[in-house]
Amino acid sequence: MPLLFSKTTLGQLTLQNRLVMSPMTRNRAIGNIPNELMAEYYAQRATAGLIITEGTSPSPNGLGYARIPGVFSAAQVAGWQRVTDAVHAQGAKMFMQLMHTGRIGHELNLPAGARVLAPSAVAAAGEIFTDAEGMKPNALPQEMTGADIKATIEEFVQAAQNAVAAGCDGVELHGANGYLLEQFIRPNSNRRTDRYGGSIENRARFVLEVVEAVIVAIGKDKVGIRLSPFGVFNDMPLYDAMEADYTWLAQQLDMRGLVYIHLVDHSAMGAPPVPDSIKAAFRSAFKGALILSGGYDAARAESDLDAGKCNLVAVGRPFLANPDLVARWKAGAALNAPDFNTFYTPGPKGYTDYPEMG
Repeated sequence: MPLLFSKTTLGQLTLQNRLVMSPMTRNRAIGNIPNELMAEYYAQRATAGLIITEGTSPSPNGLGYARIPGVFSAAQVAGWQRVTDAVHAQGAKMFMQLMHTGRIGHELNLPAGARVLAPSAVAAAGEIFTDAEGMKPNALPQEMTGADIKATIEEFVQAAQNAVAAGCDGVELHGANGYLLEQFIRPNSNRRTDRYGGSIENRARFVLEVVEAVIVAIGKDKVGIRLSPFGVFNDMPLYDAMEADYTWLAQQLDMRGLVYIHLVDHSAMGAPPVPDSIKAAFRSAFKGALILSGGYDAARAESDLDAGKCNLVAVGRPFLANPDLVARWKAGAALNAPDFNTFYTPGPKGYTDYPEMG
C-alpha cells in the first residue's frame, strides 16, 4: 500500500492514513457558533487521517472575520462537540486550529466590547469584508499592553482546554498567514521596544509563551503549530533574516516537544516559494512530526513521504471540493473543481453539496 494511505501515529493517536485536511476558513458559523451544517461538512471529509478545523478564535477579540467560529463560550463548545462526534464516527482524528486574527479584523465583525489588538498599533494594508458594510480597510489595532498579553495567553489556554472538552484530539496554534502569533514574529508588524520586540528571541517570546502554557494545560502530544516562513499573506513582507529567524524558531519549538509543526507553502497560489532549505532545516531541527502543505496531488504527496521529507501531507482545496478525496486519489479518479464564489458565503451551496464519486 502507498505510504499516503497507510496508517501512522501522531503522538498517542493512530491515524487511518497520512492525509491531513488543511484548516480552511469557510465563514459558515452564524453567530460565531458551530452548527449542524458544519458538522455535516466535516463528517463528509472524515476519511482523512487528521482534520484540522478552520481557524477558531480563542477570544472575542480574535473574531476579526465575519462568521468564523469561536471556542470561548458554552454554546461554542457544545457546537464543536457535535462536530467532533460526527468526525470521530467516520474514523478521522481532529485538531482545532486556534486562530486569533489580531490586527486582521474590523470592529464591525467583533462582538460588543471586543477590541482589535496587535503587537503594535500598525494597520495591515488591504481590506476586509464585513456583513454590515461590505469591504472596509483593516482596522488600526490597539497595541497590546503587558496585561493584554497575559490575558491573551490565558485565553489560548482556556480555548485549548475547551477544545479538548469538546472532543478535539488536540489543537493547532495558528502562527501563520499574518495572524496574531505571526504578527509578533515579524518585524514589520512588531515595532515594540519591550521584551516582546526587537530581536527574534524577543519577537518569538509571545509565541513560545503561548506554546508553553498550552502544553502545560493539555499536554505536548495534543499541541501542534502552523508556521508560514516566506508567507506574505495579510501584509507580511519578506525580510533578510527570515530563514535564520525561522530556523532558530524550529529549534526552540523542538525543545518544547510539540507533537507537530505544520509548514505552509502558498507558492501554488502565487506566494513566494518556500526554499527547500527551510523545509530541510525544519526537518533536521524538529524531531516531532512535520506536516507539509501547498499544492499537493497524490503523486507528489507519495513522493515526499517516500523521501522522508515529512510525516504527513495536508491538502486544502482538493478536500474542499471532494469530500471523498481519499477514495478519488486511491482510484486515480477525476476531481471536482472548487467553486471560488462560494468559499466564504453562508449556507450549504459550495459547502456540503459537492458530489461524491458515482
